[in-house]
Amino acid sequence: MSEGKNGLSYAQAGVDIDAGNALVEAIKPAAKATARAGVMSGLGGFGALFDLKAAGYSDPVLVAATDGVGTKLRIAIDTGHLDTIGIDLVAMCVNDLVCQGAEPLFFLDYFATGKLDVADATRIINGIAAGCQASGCALIGGETAEMPGMYDAKDFDLAGFSVGAMERGAALPAGVGAGDVLLGLASDGVHSNGYSLVRKVVEHAGLNWDSPAPFGTGSLGAQLLAPTRLYVKPALAAIRAGGVHALAHITGGGLTENLPRVLPEGLGADIDLGAWSLPPVFSWLAKSGGLEQAEMLKTFNAGIGMVLVVAADRADALSDLLRDTGENVHRIGTVTEGAGMRYTGQLA
Repeated sequence: MSEGKNGLSYAQAGVDIDAGNALVEAIKPAAKATARAGVMSGLGGFGALFDLKAAGYSDPVLVAATDGVGTKLRIAIDTGHLDTIGIDLVAMCVNDLVCQGAEPLFFLDYFATGKLDVADATRIINGIAAGCQASGCALIGGETAEMPGMYDAKDFDLAGFSVGAMERGAALPAGVGAGDVLLGLASDGVHSNGYSLVRKVVEHAGLNWDSPAPFGTGSLGAQLLAPTRLYVKPALAAIRAGGVHALAHITGGGLTENLPRVLPEGLGADIDLGAWSLPPVFSWLAKSGGLEQAEMLKTFNAGIGMVLVVAADRADALSDLLRDTGENVHRIGTVTEGAGMRYTGQLA
């Protein structure tokens, strides 16, 4: 091939292959720290291998989930606080997997940016690795895309993909019936949903990300970047103990939209809103934005990040088990005859 006359290169077009290679090397130790039984290959190949038999499964069914972080990324980008946004990415996928009764096995990420900053990208992916390690799944691959013209230099987007497994016949929900007890596990804040409304409330209040948080210590941006809680290990412990009929990850749509997803046709739920205290961040959002209670319950987790639907005669034992794993557990209601969500009391 003859030498080009204009001397242009891929780097001059805005894509630095050397930076991508440097990132792969920088994140290898973090990825290696997530290794678990079943992993067959490291980073750098065209695909990643996983051995289900080595992971301990005899007749497995695979479960897959994918998600992103949404406009919470805007706060991370604007503040430069990048160390925990990767935990959010993992949590949004693996918390969904465990609702099906599956153990998360491995995770892959997609990271796209306008201009690859190796140091910043390493912080983000180290967060992903931390989320994987806390969930017992391996970070076995991913893709980094430098896309000038598609994203501004510092902007980026994240997508996550996780695969889990269960033995055949163990899928949830199963056996949900009227009289089952609803155990709510406390959230660690807003998690990763509703941030378009959060950002609108912050704008309406005349604050910026560096403003002191009106509902806690430190800056408003740092408070709102508290990562999504990882419920995998406590939830799996409860499932294995017996008596769990379903789990609902309370994400976009709140309790109002997510709990009915695991209830059979013809069944609904009675929820006592006085069974837990509304975390300060939500009280501030409601007051500053003039948000109605129905809007709060349909947009945010409102302090409950995961709901377990359990047999009534197992509710006390499972509550104790979950508390022993470090969860803050609330008995928030029951499954009832008749479709629909019925709330009593007030968020307070």
